[in-house]
Amino acid sequence: MNRQNILITGASSGLGFMMAKLYAAQGKNLALCARRVDKLKLLKTEIEAANPNVKVFVRELDVNNHEQVFDVFKRFAEDLGHIDRVIVNAGMGKGASLGTGYFNANKQTAITNFVSAIAQCEAALELFRAQNHGHLVTISSVSAVRGFRRAMTVYAATKAAITSLTEGIRIDLLGTPIKATTIHPGFIRSEINEKVKTVPFIVDTETGCKAILKAIDKEGANYYVPSWPWAVMCRLMKIAPLRLLAKMS
Repeated sequence: MNRQNILITGASSGLGFMMAKLYAAQGKNLALCARRVDKLKLLKTEIEAANPNVKVFVRELDVNNHEQVFDVFKRFAEDLGHIDRVIVNAGMGKGASLGTGYFNANKQTAITNFVSAIAQCEAALELFRAQNHGHLVTISSVSAVRGFRRAMTVYAATKAAITSLTEGIRIDLLGTPIKATTIHPGFIRSEINEKVKTVPFIVDTETGCKAILKAIDKEGANYYVPSWPWAVMCRLMKIAPLRLLAKMS
């Protein structure tokens, strides 16, 4: 299908920001939301200047305000007439090794990345079931394949949960016109990891997001991007010893 109207959460920075710009260049209409609405307004201005035929709607949204998630998604559907694709992208990476005094940071990551993703999936699928079509995309991570250490312990666990959640949704949608895809990005430079100096196989934001969009458009089940090296690396990670995983995280 021609997925013309696309909703992206967490669009004020990082992957969401770049995906919005790339989709606009393809002539897609956009519904963009995030907490930092000032950055969204700047993005809207930039996109409309470069792509005058593209419709861009922006709204403030804290995905941890679950009632607001449903309201914002419905308002976006009213703005554009319908939503063809929802990309559940909003997330965070706060945290530390468990037992070191950072429970609140770990809890915040767990709620934002998983519980609030459930709210976004629920809101998206309500729209899709009502219109009998749509494409749900969840942004997981290659870290979902195995456990990671330190700041990534809870983060990786939430991404594994996202992958499992989306697979369950996919099973539930068998035989319907509604699709569900999980994207597992490898290490892509963005705001969430900008302070990390040494990262294996990292690519810049634009390169990573081009790979993400290419995978999304296939509308299959699971993709590891960029495909090189992550389609191979993820297979190796499943059998890698813990000491190797420690070096990767």
